[in-house]
Order: sequence, then C-alpha cells, then structure tokens
Amino acid sequence: MPFGLFGDPHSQDILTLAAPAKSGQNALMAKQLNYHTLREIFTLFQETEPEPKGELHHTNAYTLVVAVALSAQATDAGVNKATAALFKIADTPQKMLDLGLENLTDHIKTIGLFRQKAKNVMKTAQILVDDYDGEVPCSRAALESLPGVGRKTANVVLNMWWKHPSQAVDTHIYRVGNRTGICPGKDVVAVERAIEDHIPVDFQHHAHHWLILHGRYTCVARKPKCNACLIRDYCQFEEKTA
Repeated sequence: MPFGLFGDPHSQDILTLAAPAKSGQNALMAKQLNYHTLREIFTLFQETEPEPKGELHHTNAYTLVVAVALSAQATDAGVNKATAALFKIADTPQKMLDLGLENLTDHIKTIGLFRQKAKNVMKTAQILVDDYDGEVPCSRAALESLPGVGRKTANVVLNMWWKHPSQAVDTHIYRVGNRTGICPGKDVVAVERAIEDHIPVDFQHHAHHWLILHGRYTCVARKPKCNACLIRDYCQFEEKTA
C-alpha cells in the first residue's frame, strides 16, 4: 500500500517535539521493547507490506528533495498536483533557476506556505549549482545545510534515493514509538536513535515507512484502532480500545 511519507499537514520538520501526548492523565511513553519482541513485530510488518513505498512523485534526487520540502504542512496529493507540470520543465537545479521565482511561485501556489517554500527552493537550487555542481549531496550534514531542508527531510532523501537506513521521524513515528515501546524517546532525535540502536538491522531500511503507515492508519492519535492492530499483543499501550 503506497502512503504519504510526510505530507501530513500537521507534521513538522524539526528536531524536537512536545512531550508525548496524553490519554487521560497517563503519559504514553512506554519502556523499550526487547530485541526478540521487536523482531517479531517487524516480521509482521514485513509480511504484511514487504516493500512500502512513498507517495510523493519524483524522478530524481533533486525532485525528491523539492517534493519532500514542499510537503511540510501540506498533503502529498496536493504536492503531486502542483509538481506534475513543474517537474516536467524544472527537474534540475539549473532548470529551476531558469524558471525563476515568479513562475515557480505560480506553480506551487496551491500548497501551504508556498511563498516561503518557493524562496527556499530557489535558494537551494542556487547552492546546488554553485557548491555541488548541480548535484544533490548524499550526506546528511550537506542536505541539512540547504534552505528548508531539516533533519527529517534529509533522512527521507537518504533513505528513499540512496537506500541508506536513515530514520525520518515525524509525529506518527514519535507517537507510535512512545505509545508501543518500539522506539521511545523524549524527542525525535532520541526516537531516531532508539530505532537505530534497537531495531534489527535487516529491518532498518523500511523501519520508518512501516511505523508511519502504522501511525497513519491504525495507531492514530485520538482513537487508535487497537481491535484491528497487527501488533496488539506486543504493544505496551495500557488503554487499548476495544
């Protein structure tokens, strides 16, 4: 099942999030599950969805960077609609510069925060042309130095394009990780580290995809669908729904 990675309008490309959400008076940060339990959980995820795919349309590393950056506080469907024509004429940094800020803004005006995003896209294109010979760098630090590209976006690009087992933690993963005990942590960096440190390496590549999918469709924020949960028997959440 394809699904949007970070097109949730409420997701944030930031290094920290608020403390874990609460249900009633009980905080939802569970204890870290052990290795054998994690292996059983991710085996179930893998059997159900062997090759989870992102939904943002892209043709190369550059269009992926642009698409993911545009998806912050927007839906994947909305981004895809806006970039369908854009990426046909501006699929490299130089072509984006040639298109110009005004024309780019017109292409993405249906996306939230489109004016600031357009400025960031143009600044990023200039940096890529000037400093990276028009190529997208494949290091997290270099990616994070680009305007509008935070740690989460960098991890998405590293994972989806270069197949690096980087963990792009959004609000869904943060919630699921703390609620279930799969990867608890006080902020997104801690959750990212918990995934890297505890989830068996053979599941690392798709780990964040499976967790996002689970949080988006089953372990939802307000009324988790515990009765339909694939990993209900392993989850530490004490207030399971019927």
